[in-house]
Order: sequence, then structure tokens, then C-alpha cells
Amino acid sequence: MSDQERADVSPSQAGTNMEQTARRREGETMASFVLWCLLIFTWGVPSECAEEGPSPHGATGNAKKPVLLNDTETTTAFISAAEVAVVGFFQEPEKPEVLEFHSLVGKIRDVPFGLSTSPEVLSHYNITINTISIFRRVDENRQDLEITDGKEMDATKFSRFIQINELRMVTEYNPVTAIGLFNSTVQIHLLLFTDKTSKEHTERMHKYQEAAELFRGKILFVLVDSNVKGNDRVMSFFKLKKSQLPALAIFHTPDEEQDVLPLGDVSVEHVQDFCNAFLQRKTKKEDPGLEEDAVKVEL
Repeated sequence: MSDQERADVSPSQAGTNMEQTARRREGETMASFVLWCLLIFTWGVPSECAEEGPSPHGATGNAKKPVLLNDTETTTAFISAAEVAVVGFFQEPEKPEVLEFHSLVGKIRDVPFGLSTSPEVLSHYNITINTISIFRRVDENRQDLEITDGKEMDATKFSRFIQINELRMVTEYNPVTAIGLFNSTVQIHLLLFTDKTSKEHTERMHKYQEAAELFRGKILFVLVDSNVKGNDRVMSFFKLKKSQLPALAIFHTPDEEQDVLPLGDVSVEHVQDFCNAFLQRKTKKEDPGLEEDAVKVEL
């Protein structure tokens, strides 16, 4: 819209446009919500997720300690080195919250933890209150859990914060990770339905993981185990049967557009071609002029 066109828009028209935009955004949110709520309700909450406790990964053995991060360069390198990294930013090293953070970190495995009380680092990451941040490579996202000064850290809340937000390059679906998937800014989700007990599973996952790296920030890659009770209903949502597995299902949350592809073999090429075709269709629908412009250039 040109400056003149904007000037010609009446207040009532502007209000209507704003209302339409709000409704569209609400619709986009609801579409994503419907999909992941379907998965949550059909899957059910497993007992290990329902139980309270500070150890989402069932960690045992010797407690680990967070890596001390004294400067911005070290902190940036620490975050960049992992698919998921958690950093506790604290303004004062002697506060009880720091000791509590140490205790909680020691009960969670599979996620690297860092700790910084450096004013330089806190300023770089715009920290103004004690905060635990989780950084994800898959969508270049950061989620913050602010800690109220002087208030004891809630172990259960801390545990669920990690569980919900630790999205990977390939995230295995469960009712808890579904919340993180729903909250992600990446609007296209690719689901691989496969049998985890299959002898081909390890090789399939290797290929799927490799393909996921090619679409980082564009598509969230999700694994759905076909052997899990309730996931047959999720397959039904995409009109898939077990006899068609392994299979891919891709879903665009704003408009619920989807596509499926039963696979005889999971390969990087098959996944890449399927994703690219879907992305190209979305691009053409959003900007039909692109194809026409391309023809004109060729002529």
C-alpha cells in the first residue's frame, strides 16, 4: 500500500483492517492449537510426565555441575555447541537461587547447563532479573524462566520448563513436547510415523536427522512412534494406516494445509523433495505473481 493509499484509508476502514488481521492471527494460532491438542488428547499423559519431580530424564548417578561462563564469547560458544542449551543468569553469585540452580542441574541429564553472573554477559543477553534461559538451535529460539528474587525455585516448574522447551532437530512427540511445538514460531511441522522397534529405525533416524539440518528454521521435524498407544488416532488424522508406514505427514499450522507421503525407504532425498515441493506450493499460493514473473524473465 502506497503512502497516498494509507492516507485515504478512513478510521473505520483502518479499524476493520486491524480487526481482520487480529482474526487471521487468532485463526493461525487456533489451527496449530487444534493439531497439537488432538495429539495430546489422543496420546494421553504418560505416568512419567504426570509425576512430580525435578528429573525429567530420570537421571541417576553422579551429579553434574553447570559450566561457568565468564564472558560473552565463551557463553556464545557454549550455546552454539548444542542443539539445546540452558543457561542460568544470576546477578549475584552468592544468592540462594544460585545454589538451588546447582542442585536442580545435578538431577537432569542430556542437556548442557551453563551459569553466568558476569555483568557483561547479562547485559549482552538483556537480563535484568535472575533468569534461566533455554536456547534452541532448531528454530533459533530462546525461552526465559524468570526467578523471583528471594523466592525458592520450584523444582517441578523448572523440570517442566526444560521438558516443554527442549525441542531438538528431531523432536520425539509426547504430550509435553507438544506444548513446545505449539509455541514455536516455525509454522510448518513434518511428522515421521515409524516403528521404533524396527531394525531399520536407527538408519531411518540418521537420514531424517540429516534432512532436518537442511530445513532448520523452516520446518520442525517430529518423530511419532507408531507403537505408542493412541498414535493410531494421530495417523487417522492424516488418513494413514500402519500398512503405509513409514510415512511422512507435513502440516502448515496457519491454514491446516497438509500432505502425506508413504515411504518405502526413508532417505534424505525423499524427505528433501517432499519438503521442497510443499514449500514451493505454499510460496506460489502466497504470491501467485512469482510464477508469472519467472515466465516473463525466461521469455
